[in-house]
Amino acid sequence: MTETTFLSQRFRGYLPVVVDVETGGFNETTDALLQIAAVILDIDQQGQLYCSETVSCHVTPFAGANLDPKSMEVNGIDIDHPFRLAVEEKQALPKIFKPVRNAIKSHGCKKAILVGHNAHFDLKFINAAAVRSGIKRNPFHPFSTFDTVTLAGLVYGQTVLARSIQSAGMEWDSSEAHSAVYDAEMTAKLFCKIINEVPFIKP
Repeated sequence: MTETTFLSQRFRGYLPVVVDVETGGFNETTDALLQIAAVILDIDQQGQLYCSETVSCHVTPFAGANLDPKSMEVNGIDIDHPFRLAVEEKQALPKIFKPVRNAIKSHGCKKAILVGHNAHFDLKFINAAAVRSGIKRNPFHPFSTFDTVTLAGLVYGQTVLARSIQSAGMEWDSSEAHSAVYDAEMTAKLFCKIINEVPFIKP
């Protein structure tokens, strides 16, 4: 039997996992999912959240997927790059889902909850890809999220990720932005900083 840890108690049995996706547009049903990164969080003896593990995968556009030129200009992804090593959605998602499930189990949580900057955007692409891939065991809550846009707006008065990071006293490298790994890791650091600095009122 899995031992329940403080992390499972902190968010009512949910494991926060920070996710960022890079896509070929804004429509999860027609536009390509191109890159996924997830940062799994942990908690220390003092109840402070920290980034534990980052997993990521480049994704091959599904058959008939749209690649909007404006979106591709922003993310800078060359889908034909020989070193991109992209895999199909049905192979990519398990690479992300397996370590998330392992963390859920090790912390005695019941499900993961997606943390993101404009989290609904990331979740809808993950959910759509899972449906296309026929994956039944999606570890993420189907609709609930933690959104750092809201949290940063509350604490720092900022909603743009770069400005939120800077307001939190951290460095932001514009040349690394719009990489799923970089954006996920910076969002994770922002989430941890906000959660760690806000007093936790135990019931």
